[in-house]
Amino acid sequence: MFEFDRLRTVLAFADGGSRGNPGPAAWGAVLEQDGKDIATLNAYLGIATNNVAEYTGLVMVLEKAAELGIKDLEVRMDSELVVKQMLGQYRVKNAGLIPLYEKAKMLSSRFPNFRIVHVRREYNKKADQLANQAMDMAAGQAQS
Repeated sequence: MFEFDRLRTVLAFADGGSRGNPGPAAWGAVLEQDGKDIATLNAYLGIATNNVAEYTGLVMVLEKAAELGIKDLEVRMDSELVVKQMLGQYRVKNAGLIPLYEKAKMLSSRFPNFRIVHVRREYNKKADQLANQAMDMAAGQAQS
């Protein structure tokens, strides 16, 4: 397993998606340093909105980073809404998102160095693939 440096910047990529909005939803996330994966995570959520899936991916990657003792974390997401809400540029108006937003804010405040940035979708491919993989596995199990 790759030994990472908890004090150097760790990049986290988080994504969520739903097939339909709401619809079958999942999230995926990757923690990496120096281009090497530290952890890959994903899970199926059931029926949810895309924004719930996006926020859940963020919360889960923050929880994993805290569990690993990471101090310097940069989260990259392709959800402009989530990033701008986390930065205080947009208000969180949807009542269903407020608990997830509050949890993400609380978790992010635990990191001595935390940044969240918006990236274009093509720079978030691994997290997107993990979210889709979770949806595909759930769909396959539903057909069995």
